[in-house]
Amino acid sequence: MRNRSVYASLVALFCFLVLMIVTPAIHQSQDYHNFADHRKFFGIPNALNVISNFPFLVIGLVGLVLCHHGNYFSLSLQGEIWGWTCFYVGVAAVAVGSSYYHLKPDDARLVWDRLPMTVAFTSIIAIFIIERIDEWKGTVSIIPLLLAGIISIVYWRFFDDLRPYALVQFVPCIAIPLMAILLPPMYTHSTYWLWAAGSYLLAKVLEATDEVVYEWTHHIVSGHTLKHLAAAMVPVFLTFMLAKRSIEPERQNLLKTWRVSWVKFRQGNSNVENYSYSYTDVPVVEPH
Repeated sequence: MRNRSVYASLVALFCFLVLMIVTPAIHQSQDYHNFADHRKFFGIPNALNVISNFPFLVIGLVGLVLCHHGNYFSLSLQGEIWGWTCFYVGVAAVAVGSSYYHLKPDDARLVWDRLPMTVAFTSIIAIFIIERIDEWKGTVSIIPLLLAGIISIVYWRFFDDLRPYALVQFVPCIAIPLMAILLPPMYTHSTYWLWAAGSYLLAKVLEATDEVVYEWTHHIVSGHTLKHLAAAMVPVFLTFMLAKRSIEPERQNLLKTWRVSWVKFRQGNSNVENYSYSYTDVPVVEPH
């Protein structure tokens, strides 16, 4: 089993190196820093883009407290405790780093915006490996994954190439929903993973339509401000999941669960139709 893991890691590394060789560098566009909403409130430049990061701080701190105070989340595995701790630290740090960046957007400050996000992304991957594949593999992957995320930021900053960071950011967006659907869960309430993924996808759409949303709302709120709020729903959904979940006795993946539900739904409709047909098919006897 460990040999397979080594081979899989080597194949992944080989694919990454090939990708870096055959694809051109992705440079950081300076237009990225030109957000639609530049308004200043209470002396704060770009105020709404700064203030909208506050939910990250709240949910990050709440998550940390619930992880460690009385083990509210009932985390039984050491790897889970480390993974979720890194995740909530990253979430809370997003509030600080993103606020710092939006006060005066430039490449140097963008580092501190992206760094905590990579901590959250990579922690989630390790947690998923623990829950869906193997506890030991997931636990030992926490540090390498965190280092990979940090190195991707350092590489971008020194070589102006976003390709490694793009992989760190977008691979979880694809891998986590697929793993949530296809791999059997250790815990109940797996659909919260999909709600979290949907929130992040919405956040990316709002980020891409920053100015369009600002125009649609008649300069009330920009897409980037709403992006922060949508992204903050990711840790909110995951926190609800941790609070509500329990050990899954059947270890049945979501795809199979949906199939079973669909079959039951079809059978229920079929029974209703058959009953209606049988009822209407009864002859009516007129009284003499």
